Amino acid sequence: MGGVVKDFFKQKTTIIGIATAALFQLIFSVVWMTGYSGVNERTSQLQIAVVNEDAGFGAVLAASLHEQLPFTVIKPGSLTEARDQLEQREVQMVVHIPADFSEAVSSTESKGMITYAMNESNVVTIKNAMASVAQQITATANQLAAQHGVQQTLASMQIAEPQAEALAAGLTSRIEGSYEISNPVPDMADQMVPMMMVLASYVGSMLLGMNLEQSSAALTSRHSKWQRFTARQLINVGTAVIVGLFGVTLVTLLGSSTEHSFLSLWGFQTLFLFAFMTLAQVFLLLFGTGGMVFNIMLLSAQLVSSGAMVPREMLSGFYQGLGDALPATYAVEGLMNLLFGGPSTTAPALALAASALVYLGIGIAVTAVRRGRALPERSAFAAN
Repeated sequence: MGGVVKDFFKQKTTIIGIATAALFQLIFSVVWMTGYSGVNERTSQLQIAVVNEDAGFGAVLAASLHEQLPFTVIKPGSLTEARDQLEQREVQMVVHIPADFSEAVSSTESKGMITYAMNESNVVTIKNAMASVAQQITATANQLAAQHGVQQTLASMQIAEPQAEALAAGLTSRIEGSYEISNPVPDMADQMVPMMMVLASYVGSMLLGMNLEQSSAALTSRHSKWQRFTARQLINVGTAVIVGLFGVTLVTLLGSSTEHSFLSLWGFQTLFLFAFMTLAQVFLLLFGTGGMVFNIMLLSAQLVSSGAMVPREMLSGFYQGLGDALPATYAVEGLMNLLFGGPSTTAPALALAASALVYLGIGIAVTAVRRGRALPERSAFAAN
């Protein structure tokens, strides 16, 4: 058996396989540790919109939220504007304090109500974080009501001091939260579908590109470089259509909820699959199968920078910029819109189409400057 092992190590492919396994560890470790470093310290880059319509205690509470919350708190011009920003994922939550908030808090017959609007068509970490923040705000509001100024407000209403004290003490549970969920996602499995589809699609594109590169090298003596390049693109298009259909069918059959039609989702996956294929083939055209090293780097970088697992707002400026330049970001955005609901998918679709054209153009340029092996002339007898 020792001799068999030695024979394996005499094969170049064995060494390459071991090196590739180690390379995956190296690349993913470096990219993920640098990409997610400092994420918890960047919660201030998430935005919460506070819409206050109450000039009394509501204004005090809104000011307190600006000071205490570890997020960027903005003041939209109206509740409608805030809800639109939430739908566009420009803010992560809307906090609405109604006009009768002070009156409701001061009454013994009612409770103050704060409304929290959340958009679940988002990364799962946003959903969990905002639910926790809403509970924190309600607790802070109750504490603030009991500690700041409410007793004086009651006294100014000519309520006897003992009664005012009793009412103020009861304010620790006088405020409640109500939740408005837009684009609800029923299950954790559904929430992870965009990440899964992007991961499966890029890995598949990498492997397809590698095998097409090997096939192209084997056909060098039989076909010109342009014939082989054109054939690769035809195979890419056909594979994107077929694999896209297969992938969407599986996701649908396995119970994933979709807000848009099957055809819309199929068309969009076909588009980002083709964009992935054209990107993956660039490095293979440049470096042969050695270009897989760069594709592994891109795989890891896109998983981090696309916003599939952690909100892009919480990444460093470098990884946010990297995400803007890579197609996975737009694939995740469009998939969330189609699967869960959200704004139009036109913008991410156009970004993917433009990306595919750029990568295809680079592939054409690389093919143009590469030296192609001259094909042997065919005799008239052979042609007949």
